[in-house]
Amino acid sequence: MIETDDLAVKGDYHDILVVCPTCKAKKELKIPIKIINQAKQLTTVSIPAGAVCEHSFQTFVDKNFIVRGYQIVDFEFSHMEFYESSDTELGETDDPTSKLSSQQLFQDIISLLRGYVDDKEILGSGMFTVDGHVLYSSLPSNTLFSIIKEFEVRSEKKLSSLKKMYLELENDQKICSNYIEIQEMRFALVLFFSQTVKLGMGNLYLNDLVKKIRKLEN
Repeated sequence: MIETDDLAVKGDYHDILVVCPTCKAKKELKIPIKIINQAKQLTTVSIPAGAVCEHSFQTFVDKNFIVRGYQIVDFEFSHMEFYESSDTELGETDDPTSKLSSQQLFQDIISLLRGYVDDKEILGSGMFTVDGHVLYSSLPSNTLFSIIKEFEVRSEKKLSSLKKMYLELENDQKICSNYIEIQEMRFALVLFFSQTVKLGMGNLYLNDLVKKIRKLEN
């Protein structure tokens, strides 16, 4: 069991000014520094309606916390999302994780993860490398920091060969993770469940998610 104490402090965030590409409304948002620092190139931040204005949109943030651009989207998301994206201006990269993030398969996996979140039973989702590098997350900030720390510790202790991971928070919310190999690389899929979901049901959701990703690969 891990605690739900606020692991994030002021120094964990950086304020960036975002501007809605539709109505030009402006607002400063707090962005987790660790996610930006982890990214090889750009980080896509999906901003839900209500965070800045009535519109949903995406912004692209570089490693210096500079907004490189915006995008109007034709789909809805209920939580702020972070995921790694490629910058064509920077050219090709030999990093296998960055190569995956530039492929349509990665976008399809994100769509799957996004679709699982219903704000009733599943409160967030994510995809990580085995050492805690965030590839995609719609997890609440405190949960996200807890997950990153957990993966980092398990990686340091050489426990990344485990197939699944189950964590229970003090408030009975659950975090379930399934390790999966995609294009000869190992990743961890994460689903964050409400108090009402039993671990057995969480495992069924994870198994279903893995099956759907396998179909995407074929």
